[in-house]
Amino acid sequence: MDSPLRKIIHIDMDAFYASVEQRDDPGLRGRPIAVGGGGPRGVVATCSYEARKFGVRSAMPGARARRLCPDLIFVKPRFEVYRAVSGQVRAIFSHFTDIIQPLSLDEAYLDVTVNKPGIASATEVAQEIRRMIREETGLTASAGVSYNKLIAKLASDQNKPDGICVVRPGEGGAFIAAMPVRRIHGVGPVTARRMQELGIETGADLRARDLPFLQAHFGSAAEFYYRAARGEDSRPVHERQERKSVSVEDTFFDDLVEAEALVAELDRIAVNLWTRIEKAQAWGRTVVLKIKFADFRIITRSRSFSAPVRSPDLLAQAGRELLLAQLPLRMGARLLGLGVHNLESEEEDGQDGQLALSL
Repeated sequence: MDSPLRKIIHIDMDAFYASVEQRDDPGLRGRPIAVGGGGPRGVVATCSYEARKFGVRSAMPGARARRLCPDLIFVKPRFEVYRAVSGQVRAIFSHFTDIIQPLSLDEAYLDVTVNKPGIASATEVAQEIRRMIREETGLTASAGVSYNKLIAKLASDQNKPDGICVVRPGEGGAFIAAMPVRRIHGVGPVTARRMQELGIETGADLRARDLPFLQAHFGSAAEFYYRAARGEDSRPVHERQERKSVSVEDTFFDDLVEAEALVAELDRIAVNLWTRIEKAQAWGRTVVLKIKFADFRIITRSRSFSAPVRSPDLLAQAGRELLLAQLPLRMGARLLGLGVHNLESEEEDGQDGQLALSL
């Protein structure tokens, strides 16, 4: 390791939006619910654990969610309530440290190497944070405690819901080794499939490949994968900087040429992007399309509106129009991306968004 060890906690609220709705409406407790839209273009922002048993997941189209779980109850999001609860949770964080990096309304990294109460154990800090969240909000949170951000985030998902996982210095490599590579934060679905083709199924398989091998197959991302397989991550916890844009992109296993396939993929990307926009409450005035061709040439096209885009239908329509204007493509597309730029700040429009040493 070429960086000093830190004490990092990743806190992730359990099924945040859905848990708030079940807390506030006793009639929803113990029932499969989804927060979001259940219509033809609706998207599941998050769902209760009762719904997850049926295979319902965040970013899933509402129509598909209903097919998987016919008794699913859709609840309209109440972002003003989620923001208020998120504010309560962040106030709890600030009792322990000022080095906080929110990722969304429902999760954040905390650096507690040196913390305000002077507690030596990061595990004790995490337990105290979870206790305070339960007492003050009536909700549960899961925590990952480790010596870097990568492992802390993976650990917070290990014992959900309402759990804690501690990975101490010297344990990171073994923790990663037993994990499917698709779970490693930073390994997307396309990369995971490529790794599978190379016989890389687990963190242990990834660690067995040397850096030149990874560079030959994964280019500039190779060093990250090499270090991740060894439980290494030198990134510090940063206070959140002003968000400039929100985007989603996907690399395809086979290059796409046909208009129907391109539009279908872009519609799917727009659904995922809208989920991110709602979660971050990051409303933007400019919709940007990105296309990477088979020869790795990249073009971007954009359309700006007089007001922030606050409709998933308008977002998808703008993306389709930008794409259709480029058809037919002169060669296949290996990647499509869609994003919103020129975001309005919280102050401008009054909106925000969902969300080892001695450890």
